[in-house]
Amino acid sequence: MRLAIVHHHLHPGGVTRIIEHAVTALRGCKLELVILSGQAPQRVWSEPLRVVDSLAYEEQRSAASPAQLADDLQTAARDALGALPDLWHVHNHSLGKNLALPGALQALAGAGQRLLLQLHDFSEDGRPLNYRRLRSVVGEGDSARLVKSLYPQAGQIHYAVLNGRDLKLLSAAGIPAARLHALANPVSLQAHPGAAEEYRSGQRRLWLYPTRAIRRKNLGEFLLWAALAEPGDQFATTLGPNNPAERPVYERWRELAGALSLPVSFEVGADPALRFEDILSSAHAMVTTSIAEGFGMAFLEPWLVGRAVTGRNLAEITAEFTAAGVHLPHLYSRLEVPVALFGRQILEQKAQQGLQRSWNAYGRSLQADDLARTLAAWIHNGQVDFGRLDEALQEQLIRMVSGSAETRRQLQPQRLPDPGENSGNIAENRAAILASFGLEQYGARLLGIYQQIMDSPVEPLESLSADAVLDQFLAPENLYLLRS
Repeated sequence: MRLAIVHHHLHPGGVTRIIEHAVTALRGCKLELVILSGQAPQRVWSEPLRVVDSLAYEEQRSAASPAQLADDLQTAARDALGALPDLWHVHNHSLGKNLALPGALQALAGAGQRLLLQLHDFSEDGRPLNYRRLRSVVGEGDSARLVKSLYPQAGQIHYAVLNGRDLKLLSAAGIPAARLHALANPVSLQAHPGAAEEYRSGQRRLWLYPTRAIRRKNLGEFLLWAALAEPGDQFATTLGPNNPAERPVYERWRELAGALSLPVSFEVGADPALRFEDILSSAHAMVTTSIAEGFGMAFLEPWLVGRAVTGRNLAEITAEFTAAGVHLPHLYSRLEVPVALFGRQILEQKAQQGLQRSWNAYGRSLQADDLARTLAAWIHNGQVDFGRLDEALQEQLIRMVSGSAETRRQLQPQRLPDPGENSGNIAENRAAILASFGLEQYGARLLGIYQQIMDSPVEPLESLSADAVLDQFLAPENLYLLRS
């Protein structure tokens, strides 16, 4: 089998790690592969790799129509493999990062070529700017045209998603079960004791957030925990955002941390002298404050290097992990803040504005009960969840907490749950993760999906109904201002 793995870039981060794991899991199998990237990677890959400039992010790519991008992909694949791929494995084609890619893939599928479209994230899920751009350019302002291009249907096109939630959503949208696959990400890390010990000297405890600090990662909540920390505790994030549009918000958080003298270091993972595994091993505990994840690697990877996880729970993601025997006792579902600290009127105004922005971006009109449904999800017993707030309100509370012991006492929880140095769950969780999410299991699952695609008939392209996927995601209860 000739295989082409396709993504916009190979920068350090989630999707790149998945591609690395997939390549490792497929070694020794009877296939030839090439990786097609929109930009040259920052490290040397041992596998064949071709850079396709027109595949890069919209702001960075060379100008090309969908037809030209399809030609560019085929030319690069032929150059590496000697012939067209038997199968294209494409990551995040529908997110709106490259507006020519959906049409290019539609052209490949229309010519009978076989595709596995792996969806890590969705433009319909809290990314209204992406969706609006897709609808305007790819859909030419028409929802039916857009969904036809983003989610073409035929025997030669299969879809893979990272979790049971997304599997149910796409099934409800109309994608047949025979062409829809759950493909949980592989987890593979090795600890190196003694690495990066500068973070573990003396009584200094490092609380590490292994993340690329984009908005949905909820960096304000991480800074709040730093403001509430015990003396001597240190906090750090691993990577900053690549997307220029994300930089202003990120830089504002860095400025606030400096202004308040918070014990936070940023982008410690950008140091080429430190391995990702080493940085994890150096921490007292791993932290996640994200309000949305495609898979939730941060809940699993730390256990493999002997570190426990604390922070915000995402039940729709972690339910599958706990079902597989992974214990996650140090997570909280909400960070409660008294509504009175802001005033209900401010929260109602922010919710109304967030709904209006999101619904407008998705081409929808607000319904009479949308605001009430949003506030019912946000506010419980006079307490609003910190993760629902926008950056301005989050910054306001961080400043209040930094200067007021009374305000600190009003939060629940008041401290980041501490797993301790020797969580009894580490060995048990490590075994459960390797049994359910190890590289061997991932490779076998991936090959099985590839074979199902090869065995599927080649058919004329069909389409889902207009807004079929959007309808599954858009609900007032799901509104987070960091995603509006």
